[in-house]
Amino acid sequence: MKKQHILLAVAVTAIWGLNFSIIKIGLKSVDPLILAGIRFALCALPAVFFLKRPQVPWRHTIGYGLVFGVGLWGVVNLGIEAGVSSGIASLVLQFSAFLTIVLGAVVFRESLSRYQYLGIGVALVGLFSITFVTDGTVTLFGVALVLFGAVSWSVANVILKKAKPKDTLAFLVWSSLFAPIPLFLLDLVVNGTKGYVELPEQLGWSAILSILFQAYPNTLLGYAVWNWLLREYPVSTVAPLSLLVPVFGVLGSVLIFNEPLPALKLVAGALIVAGLVIGLYGKRLAESGVARLPSVSR
Repeated sequence: MKKQHILLAVAVTAIWGLNFSIIKIGLKSVDPLILAGIRFALCALPAVFFLKRPQVPWRHTIGYGLVFGVGLWGVVNLGIEAGVSSGIASLVLQFSAFLTIVLGAVVFRESLSRYQYLGIGVALVGLFSITFVTDGTVTLFGVALVLFGAVSWSVANVILKKAKPKDTLAFLVWSSLFAPIPLFLLDLVVNGTKGYVELPEQLGWSAILSILFQAYPNTLLGYAVWNWLLREYPVSTVAPLSLLVPVFGVLGSVLIFNEPLPALKLVAGALIVAGLVIGLYGKRLAESGVARLPSVSR
């Protein structure tokens, strides 16, 4: 990759990692489901009037919007509100990579390698270790909600793979149309009209900037740039950089919210990232290492 494109990819991962802290800022005043609903309304409008509808079945467009908007980000917002720090949320959500692999094995009959099994095991040890963190940045209910979000992200990835849209940005914009109303209705069912009555007072500058950041730099710009990089370079070159997302997620939480980093949390995070590396790139790294070994003449 060209240096400027590497920097562009790192910038996107920094935006995606920082987004977890930005979400938490918005949640200080706005209900989680309403916050997500406004985010996806802005992702869809007015862009939907300028981008041609992707030529994929409606069931894929609607399904992706519901799963990605409601099941992923609506639920992750609830998890952060339930007591999970933005740094921990960014780490736990990376389990979607493994869940996508497992779903791929079920739906597309893709076989799992020993490296993937090993990576899942290492990451699960890291996840289990997180539950013993006692600095107030972890709750079991919050972690469970973020894990649900990870499952939803994996399902969304499978829908995306089945849909195979030629224009992924248009697909994201059009699918975003189907997330806001369910999110708003869910909040109405769960919390009544309180969130809507108080919304005008809740929308201060911090909440507005939080929503704008989530909708534009994070979602539309981030995915547009990332998908362009995936078209320009091999997936094997671009995808590993996504491992920086939880790094920036934790760093953002430390800088913005002074999140403590006790040894147990660092070890748990390192295990999750190590599991991702082993599961996603272990085979390639092993083959590369073997190839570099000097040959021995007999």
